[in-house]
Parts: sequence; structure tokens; C-alpha cells
Amino acid sequence: MRGAAATRLLASCELCPRMCGADRLAGKRGVCGAADELRVARSALHFWEEPPISGEAGSGTVFFSHCPLHCIYCQNAGIANGQVGRDITVERLAECYLELQSQGALNINLVTATHYAVQAVAALDRARACGLSIPVVWNTSGYERAELVRALNGTVDVWLTDLRYARPETAKAFSAAPDYPEVARSAIAAMAQSDAQVIVRILALPGHVEEAFENVAWLVNTFGERVTLSMMSQYTPMGAFPQHPELEQRVDPDEFDALLDFVDSLGVEEYFWQEGEAALESFIPDFEACEGV
Repeated sequence: MRGAAATRLLASCELCPRMCGADRLAGKRGVCGAADELRVARSALHFWEEPPISGEAGSGTVFFSHCPLHCIYCQNAGIANGQVGRDITVERLAECYLELQSQGALNINLVTATHYAVQAVAALDRARACGLSIPVVWNTSGYERAELVRALNGTVDVWLTDLRYARPETAKAFSAAPDYPEVARSAIAAMAQSDAQVIVRILALPGHVEEAFENVAWLVNTFGERVTLSMMSQYTPMGAFPQHPELEQRVDPDEFDALLDFVDSLGVEEYFWQEGEAALESFIPDFEACEGV
């Protein structure tokens, strides 16, 4: 993931599971929407992550524009579609990392960085040569190639990953990625074999909470305490979904409570969960401002 060989990966891009083969060095756009530019939407302290990630000082989040997954219910659609963000150099990205450290950030939190993995790692190398010393969090939808996860071993200190779907039909309907369950589980297995801490977020989706039960059972039965669960109730409807009306409502609080009870029933003692009011709070910064970029 370093040097000229890594850069050549962009000539026939296979960084994400879409493996679209786009020649991004020639300006062609991949399924993610990215070409040869490096587009970042925000570089600032963030206080709404899990307690050990944000702490009281804040997590140094860098939100990358474009996205390999493109979920229809995305809360950050402007970023995912590349409409929001600024094109910057690798040198400027390294400066962003160092600025976040100087602001007291507990870590560098790379949000949806997979399609910019080559540039993001190159910037980390530059920043470390200039004194960057805080941990690196790779904040991902879970749609990762296990090969990339293994390539990032030693670079990533914390994997903060989603596990959104358990069934191919749901993944196809909501993210055009029927392979998501298989791919994400393979990626998490690779994360669990790495030297990094692994936190897996389970976002309960209205009308599909039973899939969260399935994913929790798989995680606990497969990895035990090697991974830490983070149970999330913050799903917020972002518009009308005529073909999927269940997405126009929030998660039923009773269903989410039942999900937490299920986690407890499996004997899990240490995990994170969101209070019932989480879905009513704003977890979406003003990305239009391109703060810190």
C-alpha cells in the first residue's frame, strides 16, 4: 500500500469489493465516483463516536468524499456522491493530520477512506515523518476486501467497522451489493486476525432488525471478546422510499431494547449502545463548510 506499486493500483482500481478496474490515473471514475483527485469534505474534531474513540478531547475525523457502497438511505449523501468536498494534495492531507493532532485529537479517524487508501496511507507516512504519533482509526462501512485489510496491518490501530446486513437481498436492495454479508464478514475476520482493536457497529434498520440479531449472534459466536460490539439506534429517515417504506420511519424503541436484551443474553458484558434519544440528535456536521480542509 506504499510507493509506486501502490499508485499503480489506481490504474486498474480494485481497492474495494466492486473491483471495477477503472483507470483512475487517467481520470476515469470508479463505481465509488472517485477518479485521480483526492477529495475531502471535513477535517475536524468529532465528539459523537464511541467513548474510547472520541473521549473528551475529540476524534480527529477526516471525511473523504465519494463512497464505494452508496446506500439509498445514506445520511451523508452529499459526501458519498462527491458533491461536497474539496480536492487537495497528499501533502495537504498530511498537514490536516498534523493539525488535528495539534488540536488535541485522540486519534486520526479516516472516514470512508478505502477508495483513497493509497493517498491516505501516503499522507500518514509524510505526517509520521513530521511527528504524527497518535493512533489511526479506519472508519468503514464494512464493505472491504480482506486483502486490503491485511495490507493495512501495522498502519491501522483501530478498525471501526459496520456490519449492516445479514441477507444478500437486503444488501442488494439498499446498497446494490448482494455480496455485502459475505464480503463484510470476511473483512471482519481479517480485522480480527490483525494487531488492531476491532469495534463492530450494528446499525439497526427499521423493518430489518432481525438481521441485526443474526449479525450479533455470528460475531459473538465467532469472535467472542476479540471484537467489541457497538449497538446503534441512530438511523434517521432521509426522505421518501416508495419501494421501501419501512425506511421512512425510525427504529421501534421496543425492537432496539429487545436487541440489547439479546446481546445481554449471549453473555456479552462489555459493549457500547446508544440511548433511545440518539436518533433524535444530530450526528451530521455542516459538511458544506468543508471545515479544516
